[in-house]
Amino acid sequence: MASGDTGIVLIDGGAMEGGGQILRMASALSALTCTPVKVNNIRAGRSNPGLRPQHLCGLQLVRDLSAGQLIGGQVSSTDITLKPATIKAGSYQADTKTAGSLGLLIQVSLPCLLYAPGPSQMTLKGGTNAEFAPQIDYTTTVFKPIAEKMGVQFECDIKRRGYFPKGGGEVRVTTTPVKHLKPIEMMDPGHVTKITGTAFVAGVLPIKMAQSMARTATDVLRRQYKDVNVRIDAIKEQQHAAVGNGSGIIVIAETSTGCLLAGSSLGKRGVQAEEVGRQAAQMLLDSLQHGGCVDEHLQDQLIIFMALASGVSKIRCGPITLHTETAIHVAKQLTEATFTIKSADDSSAPEAQIIECNGIGLQNKQL
Repeated sequence: MASGDTGIVLIDGGAMEGGGQILRMASALSALTCTPVKVNNIRAGRSNPGLRPQHLCGLQLVRDLSAGQLIGGQVSSTDITLKPATIKAGSYQADTKTAGSLGLLIQVSLPCLLYAPGPSQMTLKGGTNAEFAPQIDYTTTVFKPIAEKMGVQFECDIKRRGYFPKGGGEVRVTTTPVKHLKPIEMMDPGHVTKITGTAFVAGVLPIKMAQSMARTATDVLRRQYKDVNVRIDAIKEQQHAAVGNGSGIIVIAETSTGCLLAGSSLGKRGVQAEEVGRQAAQMLLDSLQHGGCVDEHLQDQLIIFMALASGVSKIRCGPITLHTETAIHVAKQLTEATFTIKSADDSSAPEAQIIECNGIGLQNKQL
């Protein structure tokens, strides 16, 4: 809703999921539609409300690439106003100076740079494998190939990995602009044809931890998918290629219809490597059991692209997450895109849902 006569759209940052996702969606769509926004009650329900360094870093990045103005851009601020101008191609830098997720920085900036007048580069610094955020491996191996079906074009070069609490990771992202985005239709989950993955350790942690994660995950997955090739590699990151100590695993199922679904888990102090492997495998199995074409993370990451695309997109997924509902809520406030959610009416997968979106067909007028 607009506030006063200023044409600024007011967004409640404490609504629904009430976290950083509202900021990412609101700021990206603000830049893309050239609509000034004010977000208040930022992260109101969190134990430490207001902007954290990684949220501020994302807002500053959008401000820079849209040649805009950011008011209230301080750590702990609970209100911000973003007044974008024109999205510009160029070379951008952003550093969370924490282990803040680089995957989330890509989420807020990538949609904007697709509508720049030319290719752009971003050097992003922070955490490559962070809690409560997509691991950078998810961005490159699951999100990227599916987003490419919509015309999204970007390259992501992992220069150095960084883990909690130090961060210090670095990725270089190169984007290619689009004239407009194509709708996506993913309605047939098909059957699982192979499962691949990587278990990793870095710093002082021994390779046998990665091997334990990989072995446990492989055992769990093979019990369920006896006839499917499961291959999970165990690796130790080179000393120069990672900052600090870290461990984790990502496992990805590929289906006969080109769907990609993933499960992942990060090592934590006091948690056995076997348990980390088991958690990732179980997350993947849960996703596959829902009978969707996308997992719960891709479900919400595709919403902004569906809203921008020309025509009708349809994706079959599992239960609708609060993150997805929040993304749709913000997309409706800042665009004319329409969304419907209905049951897939599939007795073999009773939880399967279908998200349909009639996108706004945003054109890149700078190309």
